[in-house]
Amino acid sequence: MLNRIKGAIFDLDGVIVDTAKYHYLAWRRLADQRGIPFTEHDNERLKGVSRMRSLDIILELGGFTLPDEEKEAMAAYKNELYLDYIRRMDESEILPGAKEYMASLRAKGVRIALGSASKNAAFILERVGLSGMFDAVIDGTKVTKAKPDPEVFLVACESLGLAPRDCAVYEDAAAGVQAAKAAGIYVVGIGDGDVLGEADEVVAGLHELVS
Repeated sequence: MLNRIKGAIFDLDGVIVDTAKYHYLAWRRLADQRGIPFTEHDNERLKGVSRMRSLDIILELGGFTLPDEEKEAMAAYKNELYLDYIRRMDESEILPGAKEYMASLRAKGVRIALGSASKNAAFILERVGLSGMFDAVIDGTKVTKAKPDPEVFLVACESLGLAPRDCAVYEDAAAGVQAAKAAGIYVVGIGDGDVLGEADEVVAGLHELVS
């Protein structure tokens, strides 16, 4: 299938760069301030979901119910903590094989899009020097529904001018795999096959796809 695709849609965190560690550090600092225990295991539940849903999960862990106004302020504060980390990113944080694989796809005429829940995606791509690699960047500023809803991938296909059946999605989160399958797109899981069992195929990283 991957030899026949006309479009490739990549998630950002955990596929192209590892910003998950920075999300975790920022959420943990926020949780610590509220006295909420928050572990790396808990953080797995946050992968691929929106910022506000992530905050809801953390508040649930602590048994908190807060008004929307306070939750919005907390989410904005978490984002500032996160931005402090990602402002220091550079090309060295691109995951092995990611740049090479995308370059090989472009050389074959495959159109490339980003399909990420992150509202900081464009900034991160700029920091690591990958902005010019993408024909379309569909992120949390351009869609309203979080994965596992397929909206982000359907919008990405539309932006590329391609049908879902002609594309492939590269995802490291179970919610993202479910979103891609719901959109009718072939999906390559990046990471653990036990977690990403619904994917059409699973590899440890994009470096495994570089020929």
